[in-house]
Amino acid sequence: MAPRTDAMDSSPALAPTAFLHGCDLPAAWAGEPQWRILQTDFGEGQDFLAAWAAWRADPARPTLLHFVALQDAPLPAAEERLRAAAAQPALGALAQELQAQCWGLLPGVHRLAFEGGRVLLTLCVGEMPTLLRQQDWTVDAVYLGGPGHWGPHFVKALARCCRRGTHLAVADTTSAAHAALAQGGFEIES
Repeated sequence: MAPRTDAMDSSPALAPTAFLHGCDLPAAWAGEPQWRILQTDFGEGQDFLAAWAAWRADPARPTLLHFVALQDAPLPAAEERLRAAAAQPALGALAQELQAQCWGLLPGVHRLAFEGGRVLLTLCVGEMPTLLRQQDWTVDAVYLGGPGHWGPHFVKALARCCRRGTHLAVADTTSAAHAALAQGGFEIES
């Protein structure tokens, strides 16, 4: 079975839990020793915070949650992340913990640890296709951000990171995105 792709609503104001639901989380990670999520657009970190909050709340959570996030430009200012988290009160304390470690990050790969090292954030700042090709990751779930990443090199590098059965939640529901993913070997489910 090829990696599975679930299309999502492409509205710019996706709820932080939209990717969780698109990847069938937390049910998919139940009982697993570890779970790895790759996100192609870290933005303000809302999706990481939502995954962390879901992990914290789930008694069947994996021992280790490893969230790998790609960001092609410098991170939004700290105040923006905290302001965005304020809209989701349950994420506020987590956003402050993230903020304490996530400042002044230059291009490159950065590892941040939370919850005594049981929640890891590997934040990669730089050109996304290059970052995907340079790293050796195998992930269980993928959060694909908006349009613009659908070249064959990007999709091929993405497929290399996915194990059989990896769930992808896709914000871009255009036919071009679906065609590129299908051409890369992904099964599309809506």
